[in-house]
Amino acid sequence: MPFILGASSASDTVHQINQSIRFNDSDSPILKKTLAAGTDETFTFSCWVKRGKIGSGLGGAGNYGLTLFSGGSDTSNYGEIRFESSGFGTQDSLFFYNLTSGSINYKLATTQLFRDTSAWYHIVCVMDTTNASETERMRIYVNGLRVTDFSAISYPGQNDPTNFNTATEHGVGGFAVGTDTRFFDGYLAEIVFLDGTATTCNSFGEFNSSGIWVPKDVSGLTFGTNGFHIDGRDATDLGDDEAGSNDFAASGLAEHDQVSDSPTNNFPTLNPLNKYGSNVSLSDGNLTSTVSSSSNHRGAKATQAVASGKWYFEVYFSASNADNNGAVAISESSEYNDVPGETSDPTGFRYGSAGNFKQNNVASSVITTIAAKDIVMVALDMDNDKAWIGINGAFVSSGDPASGSNAITTTVPDLAFPVSYHYSTTATEIFNFGQDSTFSGLYTQSNSYVADSNNYVGASDGNGVGSFFYTPPTGYLAICTKNLGS
Repeated sequence: MPFILGASSASDTVHQINQSIRFNDSDSPILKKTLAAGTDETFTFSCWVKRGKIGSGLGGAGNYGLTLFSGGSDTSNYGEIRFESSGFGTQDSLFFYNLTSGSINYKLATTQLFRDTSAWYHIVCVMDTTNASETERMRIYVNGLRVTDFSAISYPGQNDPTNFNTATEHGVGGFAVGTDTRFFDGYLAEIVFLDGTATTCNSFGEFNSSGIWVPKDVSGLTFGTNGFHIDGRDATDLGDDEAGSNDFAASGLAEHDQVSDSPTNNFPTLNPLNKYGSNVSLSDGNLTSTVSSSSNHRGAKATQAVASGKWYFEVYFSASNADNNGAVAISESSEYNDVPGETSDPTGFRYGSAGNFKQNNVASSVITTIAAKDIVMVALDMDNDKAWIGINGAFVSSGDPASGSNAITTTVPDLAFPVSYHYSTTATEIFNFGQDSTFSGLYTQSNSYVADSNNYVGASDGNGVGSFFYTPPTGYLAICTKNLGS
């Protein structure tokens, strides 16, 4: 099972990050600002990253990759920090470089690959060309450790200039030089830039008593002329600079792109590495699963599973015209990377849009048909081997998860993975494990999806965690690292 960065143990006092900004590359999301003339020889860039899309073919024309930070005067003179796709270096590596007169003159390309979409990475890139030591002039840190293995290295000369931190347009989450492109896909949190300061990762994080790298409060750092701290706490102004007045303008981002997923409370998403069916695509921070054509069984597993306790999540359905057109499923697997085959249902249970409930591939009954734009509620009691399904605020068959009565099934897998599931015609499902009660902006107070404005409540669970469309049953929690105690 992949490493999941979450909250620390109860004995540690950790700086809490309550939100992140979700970047969906098809929306062309980017934060941009034309900076003043800063100290281009010396700066530090830090951010927490949870990746969405990975692999090849990303980043627009050229498929160069997905940008974290960029700046420069034109496409022959710029600096960039990005995840590689099919361009320079190794796919899904991190590339920190400067290009002058059309040629890359300084670069670090990691041998480490960043392919875990379940985890938060902390990435720090440092430029200090004034340093007498060549190897100290460019540095990368990941999760509290300095990166020392590179597939390509070319250090700047002492006091050499760069195209970062100059009086040019800069972008966070996209390549802002010339035509905007290479839009990041995933989540960014605690985005910090220090103008004139070359520091280490220890200015931004620390290891707790469990050996997990966790965030520190950055408000006391020296930011300099162009420095900024963007944390997305204001949903109406996602590019707001909490350190001063270097606000970035947001494009391709909306209020619903402020989500609860964060480095100190990691929520599940659907896993592109645990997906079955080539025509299934994941988007919106890997919470939306879409099948583009009718062909057998398709879907993806969530990045987190539960084995005990009581849990709640929600799923939006786009269509209802065929059995299994869309379904929510719970699957068990002894090996994390085992997924249902393309000719079989998930092991466990699934509830389809035609109201057909199946347990371990055997049809049980037709309960309630799911209509387009319905929200399905799932309550799992892992301790008592029960599950309930609800639609639009009411559990079917008079089910009552709080009291434990009228469960839809009394056979729940010992290890339960939420699963998106498609069969037959095209369909879309959007999951909310508690990080986004708007379902990527579909359900808000101001649009036509909500017939009753009282439906959209943004309700948290009994621990005060998460944002749900409907209030979770008493005793049922959001699946996330705070509630899992990890």
